[in-house]
Amino acid sequence: MTTKTTTPSMASAPPLPAELEDLLRRLRLPHIRRHAPDVVATAKAQRWEPAEVLKALFAEEVAGRERSALATRRAAAGFPTGKTFDAWDPEASSIPAPTQQALRTLEWVHRRENLVVCGPSGTGKTFLLEALGQQAVEQGLKVAWFTLEDLGVLLRRHRADDTVTKAIARVLRADVVVVDDIGLLPVAADAAEGLYRLVDAAYEKRSVAISSNLHPSGFDELMPKTLATATVDRLLHHAHVCQTSGDSVRLTQALAGQGVSPLS
Repeated sequence: MTTKTTTPSMASAPPLPAELEDLLRRLRLPHIRRHAPDVVATAKAQRWEPAEVLKALFAEEVAGRERSALATRRAAAGFPTGKTFDAWDPEASSIPAPTQQALRTLEWVHRRENLVVCGPSGTGKTFLLEALGQQAVEQGLKVAWFTLEDLGVLLRRHRADDTVTKAIARVLRADVVVVDDIGLLPVAADAAEGLYRLVDAAYEKRSVAISSNLHPSGFDELMPKTLATATVDRLLHHAHVCQTSGDSVRLTQALAGQGVSPLS
């Protein structure tokens, strides 16, 4: 069957009969309800077969639901800035191009492997993780974004009624859990425990991706050694470790006057 396209007319298409409008609302088909007037008007003008009309209407419903689901997954992820690979410059990253391409396939997520991106500030760690997270969301996967402070807050909130385990289980409904910016500050006790609980619960079940100024082998500088050892042991067992290097992109842009718009 040839795919038909609807061409909006200059005048507004006549509204649907009230009975049909009510049926579509009761069947929870909002996108068909929204587009049906234009589709029906186009079908009449182009003399479509009935099956073609149905195909066009259901295609609008599927596309609309996919857009809504994507928006829901993106909002639930809690991304910090909205950066995607559209703005990513692979040549500016110190991570080898083949590694970048391999990470973008997201095969490591489907294999429930972890990702550690470590290196100096401003070398694209958070950007890369967010772009990967956005790509995962676009492919139908669920992502959850945290900082260490967020994990500490989560732990404190649920410790009072002894629901920490349930709270971590809800976090792990996501396919990928990102923990951003480890190593900038000493880790509070609640945050350290939260990181351990997350990594332990996700072990071989979900993918955890972290960015850090320190290689995980140095986490005992930030948190109690016993907890750090147990966390890193589970984190690195099935992990891809990418180390970034070079000068801060932010500082380089600032020194070149690219960090702000010129004053008028």
